Amino acid sequence: MNIFITSGTFDFLKIKKDKHPSEKILLMQNAETTVLLHETTKKTIFASPRKYEVVESSGDLPESGYVVMNNIPVSEEGRPVFEHRFKNSADSIAREPGLVALRILRPIHSETYIILTIWEKQANFLSWKNSSSFEQAFNLNGSTPVTNSSQKMFSGEAYMTQYTLVKDSNE
Repeated sequence: MNIFITSGTFDFLKIKKDKHPSEKILLMQNAETTVLLHETTKKTIFASPRKYEVVESSGDLPESGYVVMNNIPVSEEGRPVFEHRFKNSADSIAREPGLVALRILRPIHSETYIILTIWEKQANFLSWKNSSSFEQAFNLNGSTPVTNSSQKMFSGEAYMTQYTLVKDSNE
């Protein structure tokens, strides 16, 4: 399974999504941008998207909800350890109240992995973010010692993007 992501204006992306009703495409936006996400085993409908391979998944992508993307730059040598850590924590994240879907996305032409979570509503995400489960999933408590290998795992600063799914007005 692959995920393709592209950005653009709301009107352009809405038309693109509406032209392909049989495809699994999510339209999402925040105050700054609008994004389309296409999940498929086939070729994407986008001209030049960001490309990802789904490493781990849980749940079906919904038509409505709150989307959080943890964007984590990982060095080439750090990829196996990073994937192992997140595959092992995916089950515990998937059991969180209000979580609808989870995807761990390996970048095809970049270094930035995405941990994609979709929640019923923003309040579910905020509750999890303030929990010990969140600290464990992202190892924020510093319990793992920093070694030369973990220092080389990350190639840049991680950042988070958040969106609201735009429900299809044709439904």
